[in-house]
Amino acid sequence: MNLALWAVAGLMAVVCLIGSSKMFVPKEKLAASGGAATRWVEDFDPGALKAIGAVELLAATGLILPAALDVAPVLVPVTATGLVLLFAGALTVRLRRGERATIAGDLIYLALALFLAWGRFGPEPFTG
Repeated sequence: MNLALWAVAGLMAVVCLIGSSKMFVPKEKLAASGGAATRWVEDFDPGALKAIGAVELLAATGLILPAALDVAPVLVPVTATGLVLLFAGALTVRLRRGERATIAGDLIYLALALFLAWGRFGPEPFTG
């Protein structure tokens, strides 16, 4: 179970690290880069996109570094819980925009974040 949770944390960290590019890529380029999957950025101003990117960068570090460095490892499930909220918000945006065809990725990431939060708060915490 511990290995599975580390694998999910690593995968989610990579996803968040890629998502943090919102901080640097212009809104127009983001909207054009992924077809229908990235049209949601049209509803947000550039500042909000940069903030979402910053949250994803913090999440990428919060999923790995606290446990790897053994400094406040409780931050890993707290970060995973924050990701649950982030992806619940992403699902809400997609549903409001009627983008049901592109919702699968967000559902998968939401499920992985839930699994990670449950696993690290419950059966496999870092503290003994």
